[in-house]
Amino acid sequence: MFLIQTTLSFFLFSLGILGIILNRRSILIILMCIEIILLSVNLKSMLFSVYLDDFSGQMFSFFILTVAAAESAVGLAIIIIYYRLRGTIAIYQPILLKG
Repeated sequence: MFLIQTTLSFFLFSLGILGIILNRRSILIILMCIEIILLSVNLKSMLFSVYLDDFSGQMFSFFILTVAAAESAVGLAIIIIYYRLRGTIAIYQPILLKG
């Protein structure tokens, strides 16, 4: 069971990194890939916490989830403001990101 969960965590982490590398046009997909990476780290932390019979890993995962939720809220607020100002959320326009 430990090996299956470790493989799942590694697959989720790889999927998040691959999503960031391959898709650089949509900022929403990049934010979702960052969330997938954070969830894979949480899964790995919880897995080792249960395996080592230690409660601190579970508390650490709780704090990571809290920070991830706050990061998502701030990121979406920034995207909404950016869309209202520019009319698009496309990243492939580097001139718009400077000004």
